[in-house]
Amino acid sequence: MNRKRKYRYLLLTFLALDLMLMGWLGYRLLDRKIPDQILVDHENSKEVTKLLKCPFVSFDDAITVSGKDSYILRSEILGVIPFKDVKVKNTTLDDVYVSGDAVGIYMQTKGVLIIDTGEIRLENGETEDPARNIVKPGDYIVAFDQDEIRCKQDLMDDLAELSEKSVTIKVRRGEKTIPLTVDPVKDENGKYKLGIWVRDDTQGIGTLTYVDQDGRYGALGHGISDVDTGELLNIADGDLYNAQILGIRKGERGNPGELSGLIRYEDKNILGNISENSKNGIFGTMKAEQIEALTLKKIPVGYKQDMKTGPASILCCTDGEVKEYEAEITRIDMNHEDSNKSFVIQVTDRELLGKTGGIVQGMSGSPVLQNGKLFGAVTHVFVQDSTGGYGIFIENMMGNGK
Repeated sequence: MNRKRKYRYLLLTFLALDLMLMGWLGYRLLDRKIPDQILVDHENSKEVTKLLKCPFVSFDDAITVSGKDSYILRSEILGVIPFKDVKVKNTTLDDVYVSGDAVGIYMQTKGVLIIDTGEIRLENGETEDPARNIVKPGDYIVAFDQDEIRCKQDLMDDLAELSEKSVTIKVRRGEKTIPLTVDPVKDENGKYKLGIWVRDDTQGIGTLTYVDQDGRYGALGHGISDVDTGELLNIADGDLYNAQILGIRKGERGNPGELSGLIRYEDKNILGNISENSKNGIFGTMKAEQIEALTLKKIPVGYKQDMKTGPASILCCTDGEVKEYEAEITRIDMNHEDSNKSFVIQVTDRELLGKTGGIVQGMSGSPVLQNGKLFGAVTHVFVQDSTGGYGIFIENMMGNGK
């Protein structure tokens, strides 16, 4: 009898856990479908509650005012369980000039980025790791004793003139700048070394997404991170260049492809500056005289709640000319934790599939269009399926969806 009772309790426990799991998954699904914030233009939009229509979720008729141009819309599940507050912000998104041009990127870090520490072979043949457990990968060296450090050469010059055994370096770690004491060692050639691997710049190829009415542009749809530390690069400045695509390594299952190109780092090829490297892209201002050299078309910006699963298109440059290629939006996530993965796009255009296999590295920032509007940009390619990848909503990229 006791065994049967225990068995019954075990079944009830598993049933309760299953119900809890189903409830949690259902909650997560609804949370992904209804955004925390939406932008609306009341001159052209439908009733807000219709835009947010979702099974099992209802919205209050009354609202509380949270700001001059926004309000809070409260929701409930099944009309009983409090769900979430949606911030509705009244705004008008200006038309932008959509691009798709391939661009070259060059950025200098703000200070010298520490990648890792390493052992130094000494004059006596032994090895020593002088900076181990003192500095951390991702730190930025900004000063050496009293001297400001802006690049690797500054650091090398100070080491070459070193006459003391102990030095103080200042590093920027997150939001703090902290002093650290390191004892340099002489290598087998008699030169002082810190035993630190560093980097002070980065370069590559990406895609220009848009240029606004004031000449400010957005590209990539995601930030540029260091390949070794994985951290978003903290930049001092940089430039955007004309780029020439020379070849394509076609993407295939398990092996993402890549656009390879040529960037001539000459002043006459600079399109504009790079003033910001953020999680949602790189940004800066175009040179007025260079705008005419780009492929630009003025179109409206689309609100994320108006994007639909189904036919869409992307603009990209694979052979020296920007072309529009057919694609399909297969999933939309209004509340993804990573804003760079807000929707899934699949390339369906036979011409592009034949050239690249779908989405390849270098296509980040390719504009995503639907119904004549700019809704977002390509950000990622799926490693196991190069025909598809993720995208970012344009309102997030432009800073309106924060």
